[in-house]
Amino acid sequence: MLSSLVLLQAAAAALKLGGIGAGLAAIGAGIGIGNIGAHAMDAIARQPEMASNIRINMIIIAALVEGAAFFALVVCLL
Repeated sequence: MLSSLVLLQAAAAALKLGGIGAGLAAIGAGIGIGNIGAHAMDAIARQPEMASNIRINMIIIAALVEGAAFFALVVCLL
């Protein structure tokens, strides 16, 4: 009886911490993509002739950050 209660409490704690971890992963991804966009706009403002190259690189890096965030969300929710 006592061991099943301990297991239920551990499962509840795991669910809570998984939700917190998933939230932190989403916040981190949002901050990272925001920084990517901000620095890309700064770079385009400094060198407008390189806008297409900077935009392509920005999209690739943002996709990589989102991929890492999705991986973290899956790990947290499992």
